[in-house]
Amino acid sequence: MNRKIILASKSPRRQELIKGLEMDFEVHTYDVDESFPENLKAEHIATFLAEKKAKAYPFTLNENEILLTADTIVWVNNHVLNKPESEGESFAMLKEICGTTHEVFTGVCLRTNNNLITFFERSEVVCKPISDEAIWHYIKNYKPFDKAGSYGIQDWFGYTAVEKINGCFYNVMGLPVSRVYAELMLMR
Repeated sequence: MNRKIILASKSPRRQELIKGLEMDFEVHTYDVDESFPENLKAEHIATFLAEKKAKAYPFTLNENEILLTADTIVWVNNHVLNKPESEGESFAMLKEICGTTHEVFTGVCLRTNNNLITFFERSEVVCKPISDEAIWHYIKNYKPFDKAGSYGIQDWFGYTAVEKINGCFYNVMGLPVSRVYAELMLMR
């Protein structure tokens, strides 16, 4: 692929995942208001935010560049869990998802100067119940405030609480890399 990927993400996990595809890429970050219409549900929130980030890109894309934006949400009990804003909110999120099955949606937007495509991936995550003490251990030691649903599947919480997933593991980390790769190949 002779195009350069512009990854517009502050997420170290997304940066690590896109690096693993062995493609030429740069990281550009900028702030975007991540609010969304209240009537949106599940995957529609993730795709809305991914596209909103792409449309807010403040720089000019060169002809050989593809902008990649993404947003990951956790959907449980018919509502969204984004990133927690406090330890208390983190605890409440983790308490809610432990002992349940929840869904993780990542919306992805790929944009060039004359094309924009948006898609999503869905993964189901089954979490077993863990003690309040274990939840507080995780919050204090791993500070999961930059993660949707307040957890990382690739860290201690994933090791101890996640029983199984149905769908793409990397989607739960924040970027469904196999699907992203396939879509990028179509944009050559």
